[in-house]
Amino acid sequence: MLTLREFEKLDLRVGVVEAAEEIKGSEKLLRLIVDIGEKRQLVAGIKGWYSPEELVGRRIVVLANLKPARLFGVLSQGMLLAAQDSERLALLTAEAEPGARVR
Repeated sequence: MLTLREFEKLDLRVGVVEAAEEIKGSEKLLRLIVDIGEKRQLVAGIKGWYSPEELVGRRIVVLANLKPARLFGVLSQGMLLAAQDSERLALLTAEAEPGARVR
């Protein structure tokens, strides 16, 4: 289990998806440009559930202080949060301004 102090290390922010596109050659990955108070590029394995067009303009929750990683050769600078059950994947959303901290 996490302590409160450990949980507080997570930098969760509200972001607005400004652009989204498929990553050529990948069956699962989408490239997103998200405004979390600054522009970030995210790579997310949500292609089977969401098309790029339906993501633009959505407010999502982003883990902003995850170590950057390359996925399919594309740099990902954070991770969007989603919930998945046996039938669907739902993005976690928040009705707040881009960059707002989730607490």
